[in-house]
Amino acid sequence: MDEFWVFGYGSLMWNPGFPHVESQRARLGGYRRSLCIWSWVHRGTESDPGLVLGLDRGGSCSGMAFRVAPDEWGAVLAYLRERELVTKVYQEKTLSLALADGRKVKGVVYVADPAHVQYAGSPEPDVAAKIVHAAVGASGPNDAYLFNTLTQLRAMGIHDHLLESVAQNVEKLRG
Repeated sequence: MDEFWVFGYGSLMWNPGFPHVESQRARLGGYRRSLCIWSWVHRGTESDPGLVLGLDRGGSCSGMAFRVAPDEWGAVLAYLRERELVTKVYQEKTLSLALADGRKVKGVVYVADPAHVQYAGSPEPDVAAKIVHAAVGASGPNDAYLFNTLTQLRAMGIHDHLLESVAQNVEKLRG
């Protein structure tokens, strides 16, 4: 492997948590961003789960790609596995990414496992909003995750209709 890239589509975009030497917008084909994961650790608990993003099959997803320096590859991969594979609801894959500057690279990507017990499918925005509004996990409130992700997406000029709709419903619940 000549380069090590990581694709972020949710919290990795605004909180990668690892050193990188380059970052830029990227597109992943064949998967779409979806609130399809029951969060039992970071944004909820097993008894009161939150909802977090996963990459579900179909469509495409714009996000951020981060290039990691060669001397950091092992440490970054270990960090990502500890963070993303804590309950094995994500599958680690190496997939093709299209970078904003026109380059095509391979990157480490974490996609949803639809056979896993934490796979939530596609809840309607009003249902998702009730869950997101109420849940809290080890990394904080579920709604903070949603709004931080939306802030990053908006800054990148990405309009995610599903997340915008969930956020509007959360705002209604806040009163």
